Amino acid sequence: MKKLYLILILCAATTGFSMMLIPDPDEPVFIPPSPQRIGNADSGYRFIVEGDYVNSGLPVFFYRMGFPGAKDHLKRDGRNTGIRHDFNVVQAPNGEEVIVPNCLQCHAQEFNGELIIGLGNANADFTGPKGFDSNILEGVLNKYMKLNKKKGEAAKEFLTVSKAISTQILTPVRGVNSADKLAAVLITHRDKNTLKWNDTASVELPATVIPSDVPAWWLLKKKNAMFYSGFGRGDFGTFLMGAILLTVNDTAHANRVNEHMDDVLAYLKKIEPPKYPFPLDSIKASAGKLIFEKRCSNCHGTYGDQPTYPNYLIPQQVIGTDSLLNKSNYQYSDMIEWFNTSWFSKGENPAKLVPFNGYIAPPLDGIWITAPYLHNGSVPTIEALLDSRRRPVYWSRNFSKTEYDYEKLGWKYKEEEKALNRNTYNTTLPGYGNYGHRFGDKFTDQERSAVIEYLKTL
Repeated sequence: MKKLYLILILCAATTGFSMMLIPDPDEPVFIPPSPQRIGNADSGYRFIVEGDYVNSGLPVFFYRMGFPGAKDHLKRDGRNTGIRHDFNVVQAPNGEEVIVPNCLQCHAQEFNGELIIGLGNANADFTGPKGFDSNILEGVLNKYMKLNKKKGEAAKEFLTVSKAISTQILTPVRGVNSADKLAAVLITHRDKNTLKWNDTASVELPATVIPSDVPAWWLLKKKNAMFYSGFGRGDFGTFLMGAILLTVNDTAHANRVNEHMDDVLAYLKKIEPPKYPFPLDSIKASAGKLIFEKRCSNCHGTYGDQPTYPNYLIPQQVIGTDSLLNKSNYQYSDMIEWFNTSWFSKGENPAKLVPFNGYIAPPLDGIWITAPYLHNGSVPTIEALLDSRRRPVYWSRNFSKTEYDYEKLGWKYKEEEKALNRNTYNTTLPGYGNYGHRFGDKFTDQERSAVIEYLKTL
């Protein structure tokens, strides 16, 4: 069964065969590797924090009005001096300087006053603007752009796209990411060959926004496929170019950005997770390692001087976690067809989307700092991940300051009786379920404590 399923996956990757016709497997499925580019890590970093992969945006003074005194973690110079880490100042095609979002909007987070590049941003807020009238802001922007034609031209693409996506990617809960829906919306507005923007969407997408928790960049070096369901196959650099869909002008712009992707990928592979900052109980951790390697390593790999990682997809019927994210891949079948026949699937570094009814068992490097857990961020601590009885139905935490539990490994949280507001994680919502992955329930309390101590060492 496993071999037949693997053959069908490989066929699907090259032909676009509908995975809905393939029966679900009942055991882990190996993801085969794909050739990846090699580049210069230093150049890749510079492109992430200075590059014009997004090249339409607002005038810089609008940023300075909105973020006065924002902290500059990167200490960049030139036109990015003093600019917050998750924005770049770039030159638009007409020569105007504009402020644009960069990759660190989602792929970096402040932790105890330090910026951790590569850590998924669990403080992001996709619940919508608060505290001001967006219609008034839009009116002010439009008036200003009419008075300043060149700045208006430089901002036009950004404003057009922002208006089209703004209401379609909102989440009811803070701390989760709507990247999958964002990608789907952008794709429905772009020509698959020219990448030109169309004001009218080609298909109507489901209204639901399925949340995800942003995985750490440093895990990518071990993986043979991207995304939680492992449906990103082929060249990783091509998938990293998804950000250009925000404001890409044409395939000429895409080709220019593509020239940097080997360097960007080299930088991501160079990133290492931060070390656990406090003393460890070495005897307890050694005991935990033995338990982990006996009962967890078949899926999550081994660690140390000679690490291994099996690159397994775990079928939905085995993992049992909330299935809406992997099922959304089938809901977005038009998006998959678009991608698998688009500019992204051609050339020297092609990529394909291959859906799977289940999720990757990820590497666990740096897991101590990557709370919350599961693909949708529904579990606040490792302790609760390894004991499903401890998982709160409703929970809230402090988004303005790091409050971390270094023993349970995860966010300090308050269990609520109901969903109070957007800062309350509500596991009863579709796509937000905290069930599944119950393998740790079989541990004794002593075994669980030892495994947690070992996980601090990874």
